[in-house]
Amino acid sequence: MVVKLSQDPHSVRTGRESVLEVAIGREVRAFRKQHDMTVADLSEQTGLSIGMLSKIENGNTSPSLSTLQSLANALSVPLTAFFRQYEEQREAVHTRAGEGVEIEREGTRAGHQYNLLGHIGSNASGVIVEPYLIELTAESDTFDTFQHGGLETIYMLSGAVDYRHGAEIYPLRPGDTLFFDADAPHGPETLVELPARYISIISYPQGR
Repeated sequence: MVVKLSQDPHSVRTGRESVLEVAIGREVRAFRKQHDMTVADLSEQTGLSIGMLSKIENGNTSPSLSTLQSLANALSVPLTAFFRQYEEQREAVHTRAGEGVEIEREGTRAGHQYNLLGHIGSNASGVIVEPYLIELTAESDTFDTFQHGGLETIYMLSGAVDYRHGAEIYPLRPGDTLFFDADAPHGPETLVELPARYISIISYPQGR
């Protein structure tokens, strides 16, 4: 089955995003729309022509500080708000093989190893993502289930595990993927073939 996505994962933002005028224009347009204002409304409040405002929003002109101050007053934002996207840093975390941070999650048992592969805190997307490499190397009498907010994706690398999600049991074999609402109780039910290794990616909104 082919599903059409609303966002193109291969789309490319042009280099003009790094240009100050373009960054300012995007912020002016965004704040104007937040206030449900038309370009004509903003023109009336600032005394700037509709043509000039169009050039500013499209990044085709470099507005003076006095012009930016007029826009800031009309939109009820600090002047520095127009530079937010231009100054914003985009982070990347490179974790080499074997350098993941070993952590202990609630419910972790002996022979269950969790390695956090990278972490970026507060960011522009509004989403926190935690990627783990999980290795199960020893049998255990019982398996405590996890339950937390957000969504989780599991990609099986090696070994075999029967994985519980709510009332269902899913056999996971190399190459299998399980994507689920993590608010339901979940976790390995039966370790079928050890050692077992899989990638677990948990995502949830910032502030949770």
